[in-house]
Amino acid sequence: MSDLIDVHAHFTPPTTPEEREARWRSMREAQFLAPAPYHWTVDGALDYMNRTGVTMQFLSNIPKTPDALRASNDYGASLVSDHPTRFGLLAALPTDDPPVALAEIERASRDLSADGFAVTCNYNGISLGDASLEPVWAELDRRRATVFAHPDAYAPASLGRPSPLLEVAFETARTIVDMLYAGIFRRFPNMRLIVAHCGGALPALSGRLRLLGTEAWVPNPNQLDPREIREHLAGLYLDTAATGTAHSLAAALAMTTPDHIVYGSDSGVPCSTEATLEANRHALAHFEGLPRDQLKAIGGNALRLFPEAAARLGRQVTPA
Repeated sequence: MSDLIDVHAHFTPPTTPEEREARWRSMREAQFLAPAPYHWTVDGALDYMNRTGVTMQFLSNIPKTPDALRASNDYGASLVSDHPTRFGLLAALPTDDPPVALAEIERASRDLSADGFAVTCNYNGISLGDASLEPVWAELDRRRATVFAHPDAYAPASLGRPSPLLEVAFETARTIVDMLYAGIFRRFPNMRLIVAHCGGALPALSGRLRLLGTEAWVPNPNQLDPREIREHLAGLYLDTAATGTAHSLAAALAMTTPDHIVYGSDSGVPCSTEATLEANRHALAHFEGLPRDQLKAIGGNALRLFPEAAARLGRQVTPA
């Protein structure tokens, strides 16, 4: 696959060797046994993109403090300014503080020309389905924004295994189901949500939700019916980061349609090596569950969600 538009790529603002060493030691204490500190660079990202047919990466990074988050968004915007046809910015939002998040939506849109936004499923203890976030979703819906939802890959280990291996998939499923029952997708239909890692465990559970999710014994405050559950889940966009095999894609395609599958690599983080990135890309390119034209389209489906980035590339797209 070539001419790929990658919605799931991470970046790190400049760090010192001492900072990278400290983060590495903290990760190892959480059972993430990376052999050496990780160092992201612009040149390294561009080199990988050039060698593997990636035209553009939409970059995200979501620090856990307000000052670091704003500084990270500023740095991400500078990368897009320097490389407008290679990078896009998904500006991070601090979803533990709705007024601050609203201010950052405005700042990122006005001053940073962000292409979209990035949120964490559970940010400093606040889940995306929390009622306090109602004004944030309302503003994103008003702007018809594209939002990238990513689990907390730096959460504590679970049963002795690092969070990026298993827990990210289950946190994603729990969070999106909570948003579903909270009525967020019903009230804010103009916001487009990309869910990382092919939705984690969500697609595999989607049939169970449709079968059992509206039974009398299930709390259902917004009185969702099976049709609505099916439609809301089908309306999500799912990326292929670390999930380009038939094991994930078959379940995803049972939940949504091929045009809602977008390419994602998960590059730019220590849990992804070039070997695993390429194995995933190769698996996706050889997936037999779709006609070749639909499979090829996955690489560019994201441009419909980011028309301004498409314009930077000189592409004409029909917005999603």
